[in-house]
Amino acid sequence: MTQIGIGIVGGGYMGKAHAVAMAAVGAVFNTALRPRLEMVCASNPASAEHYRTAYGFARATHDWREMIADPKVEAVIIASPQDTHRAIAEAAFAHGKPVFCEKPLGGSLDDSRAMVAAAKAAGVVNMVGFNYVRTPATQFVRQLIAEGAIGDITWFRGEHTEDFLADPAIPANWRTRDMAGGTMGDLAPHMLNCALALLGPITELVAKVETVHATRPGQNGPESVGNDDHAQMMCTFANGAMGQMYFSRIATGRKMGYAYEITGTKGAIRFDQEDQNSVWLYQAQGPEAKRGFTRILTGPAHPDYAAFCQGPGHGTGYQDQIIIEARDFLTAIETGRPVWPTFRDGLEVSLVVAAALASAHDKRWHTVTSA
Repeated sequence: MTQIGIGIVGGGYMGKAHAVAMAAVGAVFNTALRPRLEMVCASNPASAEHYRTAYGFARATHDWREMIADPKVEAVIIASPQDTHRAIAEAAFAHGKPVFCEKPLGGSLDDSRAMVAAAKAAGVVNMVGFNYVRTPATQFVRQLIAEGAIGDITWFRGEHTEDFLADPAIPANWRTRDMAGGTMGDLAPHMLNCALALLGPITELVAKVETVHATRPGQNGPESVGNDDHAQMMCTFANGAMGQMYFSRIATGRKMGYAYEITGTKGAIRFDQEDQNSVWLYQAQGPEAKRGFTRILTGPAHPDYAAFCQGPGHGTGYQDQIIIEARDFLTAIETGRPVWPTFRDGLEVSLVVAAALASAHDKRWHTVTSA
């Protein structure tokens, strides 16, 4: 076993998740590389020191440039706001350090393209964080589709719906001010990544994007909302399947509505992240009277489940998805081989988002540009 020094930029929601994952991944997966929580970076010295103490880092800083340049920081995790991703990643690549970046890849399409170019030029490991697609259930669905369990795919319906901004009285914050923090920038990438992983490339689409609550309470009175509350799109996949997706942060009652339905010529599949340890499978075989959707509870027979629990149906959770990501990042560093999803895969998502925003603007179908 070899230690590797980890630096995390951002100590909040995702910074904590990645710190916990790096502290646990060696024990869970018996990785050859064992992370050492070397340095955490936050926006000010007090916050940085708080996160250092809370999460068990050796050191703290409020300057990410200091972290990137430190020789004891051997791999970098970016868990800071989207508009910071590009500069941090480019600096890390310039130092030859592997980078794991939270989604979306960049704060803009130009940022995403530049980050992919920098990763390619540096020739070092890079990954982007799409954690929900790593549940044992969705990994199992990928296997089912690949082996033809439901035949040729004809239709996909996906959603990423939450209600954290459903109440118009909730004050304005960073999520309401620019497009990177809106529904298309913040939530849609997860389900788009899922659709691309399960069905392959999207070739064309038409979309509608709306801001439902135009103003929210601000510090000095009403503040205009600068991004979108929800969006919908129809699309066509390269394999010929039709698709429909909906994304919302105002979907009253929905807490983690990362859900999809897939129809094939020989069956169908349903999944909902709010019940993340269940897959519903229909196969068109046997007597019609006995056909129906079967609920499959994940267990040790499914991908990456056994590392967490030996009991079928006991279930895995959100933090476990991040630990699986940590294992994959360490594996990529150890072997020097890319592990999906790389920055280029993140760019594929950014290209779909850009096409959807363009379609919403001019109200017509758009072709999705390839990376």
